Amino acid sequence: MRRKVATRWLAGGATAVAGAVVALALQVPNASAATNLSLGAGADGSSKASGTSYGNVIDGNPSTYWSPSGSTGTVSVKWGSATTVSSAAIVQASGGGSISGWQLKNHDTGSVLASGSGAPSTINFSSTSLKKISFVITSASGTPRIAEFETYSSGGSTPTTSPTSGPTSSPTASPTASPTSNPGAPTGAWPSSAGSVSISGTVSVSGTFDGGMKTYCCIGDGGQGESQDPMFKIANGGTLQNVILGSPAGDGVHCEGTCTLRNVWWNDIGEDAATFKQTNGGTSYIIGGGARNGSDKTFQHNGNGTVNISGFYLKGSGKLYRACGNCSTSHTRHVRIDNVLVDDIDMLAGINSNWNDTATITRVVVIGSATICGKYKGVPKGSEPSYLGEGWNDANCKVNRSDVTFR
Repeated sequence: MRRKVATRWLAGGATAVAGAVVALALQVPNASAATNLSLGAGADGSSKASGTSYGNVIDGNPSTYWSPSGSTGTVSVKWGSATTVSSAAIVQASGGGSISGWQLKNHDTGSVLASGSGAPSTINFSSTSLKKISFVITSASGTPRIAEFETYSSGGSTPTTSPTSGPTSSPTASPTASPTSNPGAPTGAWPSSAGSVSISGTVSVSGTFDGGMKTYCCIGDGGQGESQDPMFKIANGGTLQNVILGSPAGDGVHCEGTCTLRNVWWNDIGEDAATFKQTNGGTSYIIGGGARNGSDKTFQHNGNGTVNISGFYLKGSGKLYRACGNCSTSHTRHVRIDNVLVDDIDMLAGINSNWNDTATITRVVVIGSATICGKYKGVPKGSEPSYLGEGWNDANCKVNRSDVTFR
């Protein structure tokens, strides 16, 4: 029988504890974190290719997209009243032209909020109140395909709380220069620990918790038992960043709703590195970080919506991502995987094609060999999903062979 203990609420920070449950509550509004403001907004633009729609960039479905009528064009998100926005995420569908120049504009004033060359991902800018924001494609190799134009307020998909310290052995070009920076290409380097924190039970996180690159250890037995408690439990909209999970780490991290895991490292994956339970149709983010020493799944997606994985390094595991194939509720699930390095794994993403799951995969480096997008037949709880085979550039597996480099 599991022992019940009293919950203690602390002000946050790295603290050695003896109780079985510790809750770390910081004053960051949950409602604003990881909330895609484009959902429920309106959309328009300069032109659209046949069969595409402006509304496809705000529907939360990476399977649909908007394209301009040529290689350049504009798509906009708009609201009925002024809305504060500080970041945007541009998600491209596979098969379109490569963007080589772009601008993000405040349509109300015409001012340029950000600009760049190459394919954009997360775009951060000074917090701005506006009614309409426009993504302008100024040059591309062909006709681009924009699946989602996500927008966030302060504290959304890219929280602005600064980390207390960063890894001394950099896994990316500049992983902790700013928590709003996009992760660089992972190299396989592992961060050094800034110290250790001893815990004996689940750490509950509300808001944003920055671990200062300390190693948190240890609970569980390091095995594949499904009944193990997580080391961290993240409330809806919460963020866990700059943390190393020691071994054993129980059932890793549980996201009770949408969450952001930024620069989080697992020394030993154990049962799962993280489990996503969101049921609000939103997007959870894994930004940077890495994991090693796993035998099955790394990221388990039990809820609905989307899991977005970028700048991540994985060494020795079964799968990077698995959409649950026999959970009690048969959701449609989506994953976006971009700019990752995997070494000695069996499969990058496992999805359930009969439930219309999708995997959108770009810029992947594989050391060794692996199935990139495996399709399964999802089944009711209590049964075992059957494997249907690998998919490439189809309705479920949105990946071209040119998106994957094998070494």
